[in-house]
Amino acid sequence: MVTATAGWRRRPGRFPRRPVHPALPPVATLAAGLAGAAYLWRTDPHDGGQFLPRCPFNWATGLLCPACGGTRMAYDAMHGDLAAAFHDNAVLLCLGVPLAAWLGGRWLYEGLRGRRYRPRFRPVAVAAVLGLAVVWAVVRNAVG
Repeated sequence: MVTATAGWRRRPGRFPRRPVHPALPPVATLAAGLAGAAYLWRTDPHDGGQFLPRCPFNWATGLLCPACGGTRMAYDAMHGDLAAAFHDNAVLLCLGVPLAAWLGGRWLYEGLRGRRYRPRFRPVAVAAVLGLAVVWAVVRNAVG
């Protein structure tokens, strides 16, 4: 038996969807990131034979994508070797890490205050990021 209430229909055997607190997704993401960082702390991606995924773009084409070297960069940065981290992926270290930290911090801050956060990017900003990624990929593959 299906009943209708103010335009909402409940199917038998299904539970109504409970609202999720706005802090749950950023806290869960932070916990998963910390777990990944803890694994990476003890797993050197510079040594072969580690259980770390290979870049699918690099595997398929042999070229470096804009994010290639990100795992090695994170490992080197966590161990305090910023010169090696810069060598692994300079653009990701200088621009991607601060942007991700700012967006993630804002998401967590708003979630802990009980508000949902959805960043809105203007088309010009999206085009700038994509353009920078393409230029970085071309430069990395032409020089390297």
